[in-house]
Amino acid sequence: MQAQAIPVVLNGHDVIVGAQTGTGKTASFALPILHMLADKQASRRSVRTLILTPTRELAAQVGQSVRTYGRHLPLKSTTVFGGVNINPQIHSLRRGVDILVATPGRLLDHLRNRAVSLSKVDMLVLDEADRMLDMGFIHDIRQILKALPEQRQNLFFSATFPHEIRQFADSFLKSPTEIAVARQNATAQLIKQLVYPVDKGNKRALLSSLIGSGNWQQVLIFTRTKHGANRLADQLDKDGISAAAIHGNKSQGARTRALDQFKRGAVRALVATDIAARGLDIKELPHVVNYELPNVPEDYVHRIGRTGRAGSNGVAASLVCREEQPLLADIERLTRSRIESVIVPGFEPSTRRAPDGERSSDSRRGKQKASQRSEKRPAGRKGSRTGQEDAAREQSGRRSQARPGTRSKHGEQNAQSAKTARPGKRRRQRQGKGKPPAGEVHAQSPAASSRPLQTALRAVAGIFGGAMQRGG
Repeated sequence: MQAQAIPVVLNGHDVIVGAQTGTGKTASFALPILHMLADKQASRRSVRTLILTPTRELAAQVGQSVRTYGRHLPLKSTTVFGGVNINPQIHSLRRGVDILVATPGRLLDHLRNRAVSLSKVDMLVLDEADRMLDMGFIHDIRQILKALPEQRQNLFFSATFPHEIRQFADSFLKSPTEIAVARQNATAQLIKQLVYPVDKGNKRALLSSLIGSGNWQQVLIFTRTKHGANRLADQLDKDGISAAAIHGNKSQGARTRALDQFKRGAVRALVATDIAARGLDIKELPHVVNYELPNVPEDYVHRIGRTGRAGSNGVAASLVCREEQPLLADIERLTRSRIESVIVPGFEPSTRRAPDGERSSDSRRGKQKASQRSEKRPAGRKGSRTGQEDAAREQSGRRSQARPGTRSKHGEQNAQSAKTARPGKRRRQRQGKGKPPAGEVHAQSPAASSRPLQTALRAVAGIFGGAMQRGG
């Protein structure tokens, strides 16, 4: 990495550098920057190099690296980020600095307060550029770019470079040189990756078992949520494993203390959200655990990149439940590798639920059998649902074909009395009568249906008979 990037930076070209984590990206831009600034001393101290990072932890780490590399040079640097008192930062900026390391949000605060000027910047570095865009800093970065001179050198450094940010990079990079030390989105070969299939409810017990049985003395654990990080740290403490949590809701002082305790070995487990995935450099960290897989596959590369750094070996373990299988598939598709799966005895995942493919085929077979049974069932069988439906349809058809006014007076009186009858009486009447056959529900008897016709015939016969008698 450094052998390829440093000569290009020294020649003044814009660069896009993509490489695996732990390969020395910080030195790749910090060393040539220090060299060029030392060669061109300014009469008045002003910000000549701006380094932007997405998180406070990464800003603090880069700032420490710059101070370490340039401790024998007559250059001054400072670091500004949120979560701490802004006044000491303002005093430091007003005294003048050569190199400014900042997070975008806090830098905008200083620009609004006119505590710093960026008009003399001749080199801009975006470290973990993809992460800054993912975190929604694109609008902040555009505002910062407006405060910079048009003529400057731009350096993009990151472990991953999704296609989405290339369009943004092309908007202000000038004929950049692209350097790819390893295949894009690849993971370090020194990291042994393992997947532990487990039910969601057994994850904590399995994690405690792995830490205890493996005698892991230093393990960085990632969760998706801040609340989940706090809860898991408390549960590990109850299991006898000293743990601390680090996330965005913690004050900067609390985050710094927790990280320091972890580096010193005062706590065995550091539970973190993805805020800690970028840039944390923990010397020879042996174990990283994904307690929950990230929703963004690229974050997996950065998480496990905290181990296996600077030529050392490391283990990245992921506890994966059934619901996270799609996330695992996305990660394997991104890294183009198949991760080894290990089932721990006593923590075997449940197999009570069939896979989606089997469940859908079982459902189709069940529907086919039900359809076959309904086709074989006789249409008019007594008590069958099909017979009752047919009878109801037949009766409905007869009613729709009947002409109005054909009901006898006797039938109308019966209908009216049925409407006004008490519910209890109607129930007793229905219970007293036998259940009619399926094909004759509510149908009138042939005798009842012929009464109106007989009455009319008798009336006509009476009329004609009277007329004949008068005529005779």
